[in-house]
Amino acid sequence: MSAALTPTPIAVNTTPKSRIGSIDLIRGAVMILMAIDHVRVFSGVPAGGPTPGVFFTRWITHFCAPTFIFLAGTSIFLYGRKHADLSRYLLIRGAWLIFLEFTFLRVAWTFNLDFLHYEMAGVIWVIGCCMILMAGLVKLPLPVVGTIGVVIIAAHNLMDSHMGALLEGLDQNRLSGLWKLFYVGFFAGPIQFGSNGPNLIVLYSIIPWIGVMAAGYAFGKIMALEPAQKRRLCLAIGLSAVALFLVLRGFNLYGDPRPWHAAAQGRNGAPPMPALFSFLNTSKYPASLSFLLMTLGPIIALIPLLEGLGGAVARGITLFGRVPFFYYMLHIPLIHALALVVSKIRLGFVSPWLFTNHPMGNPEPPDGYVWSLPLLYLVWGITIVLLYFACRWFAALKARRNDWWLQYL
Repeated sequence: MSAALTPTPIAVNTTPKSRIGSIDLIRGAVMILMAIDHVRVFSGVPAGGPTPGVFFTRWITHFCAPTFIFLAGTSIFLYGRKHADLSRYLLIRGAWLIFLEFTFLRVAWTFNLDFLHYEMAGVIWVIGCCMILMAGLVKLPLPVVGTIGVVIIAAHNLMDSHMGALLEGLDQNRLSGLWKLFYVGFFAGPIQFGSNGPNLIVLYSIIPWIGVMAAGYAFGKIMALEPAQKRRLCLAIGLSAVALFLVLRGFNLYGDPRPWHAAAQGRNGAPPMPALFSFLNTSKYPASLSFLLMTLGPIIALIPLLEGLGGAVARGITLFGRVPFFYYMLHIPLIHALALVVSKIRLGFVSPWLFTNHPMGNPEPPDGYVWSLPLLYLVWGITIVLLYFACRWFAALKARRNDWWLQYL
C-alpha cells in the first residue's frame, strides 16, 4: 500500500495522558449503542415490543443516557482539577448545549422548519441544564455534591404516590411548566408558550438527571485513586447497585412506579408481557431509581475491568469516546439522511413521514414503511463505519490543535 493511501495513526493512537482510557472506552461503547435506538426511530420499529428482538433492541440502549450523563459529571471533576474557570466553563457550555438542542438538533431530527409547533428538550438539553446547575454545585465540598446527587437519585420516587393527582390538575397550575421541566416530563403533555408559541415536549426532565451528574462528579474522586483501590470501590458500588435493583424490583418494594408483575399479568387492559421483559421494563421518563440502578450498576462495575484494554477494536471504540459530542451532533442528521435513502430504495420515493416531528411528535409510520430488524442493524452498521472516519479526522484535529473553541465540540 502506498504512503498516500496509508491512514495516519495519530487519530486513533494518540491519546492525551491525562485521559482515563476506561472512561473513553465505555463512553464510546454507549455512543455506538445509542445509534441503534436513533436508527430505530426512523425505521418505524416500536420502542420495545412482544418479541425478544424488538424488546432488546430498545432495552440495550437504556444504558446510554445514564452512562453519558454520569460520566459527564466525572469529566467535570477531572476538568476542574486542572482548570480554575470550572464554573464559567460549565455556564457557557451548558448554554451552548441548550441552544444547539433547540436549533441544529431540532432540524436534524425533523428535517423541517416548523419551529412554531414542535420543540423537544432531549438529552443534550438536560445535559446543558445540569451543567448550568453544576456551575453552582461545584462551589460546594465534594462530599456534599455527592450526597445531593445520591439523595436525588434515591428519593425522587417518593413522588410516585402523588403522581396521579399531580398530572390530573397540572395544566391548571401556574407552575405546570416548571413541574414538566423539572420532573414530570412528556407524560404530562407539551409545554405551551401562549396561543401562538411553540409546543415543547420535555423528554428528559431535570430531575433525576442532575442527581446523576452530581453523583458522577463525586465519582471522579474514585477515578483519581490508585488502581487497586479504584477497582475495589468500583466493584463494590457497581455490584451493590445491581443487588439493590434485584431486591427492590423483585419484591416491588420501591423505586419504580410500574410494578413488574402487573405488566406481566396484563392488567389494566394491556396485553400480558413476558415476566423477564416486564422485570427489565423500568421507567425511563422520568428515570426511576430502578432504571438507574439497573443501568449504572453494571457500568460502574465494568470500569476497572476495562483499564488497559487494548487491541484494534478497543482503540476504535475509544475513538468515539474521545469525541462524544462531535459524534452526537453528526449522527442524528446522518441517520436521518440514510433513512431517506432507504425509503427511496425500498418504496421508490422518499416518505413524507420522514419530515414529521421526530422522535416524539411524529405520527405512526404509514402502512408498508416499517423496516425489518436486519435492515435496521445494517443501517446502524453503515452509520458507525461512516462516523468512524469522521471522528478519526476530528480526533486528529484536536490532537494537533489547541484552539479554545475545540473544547466546546
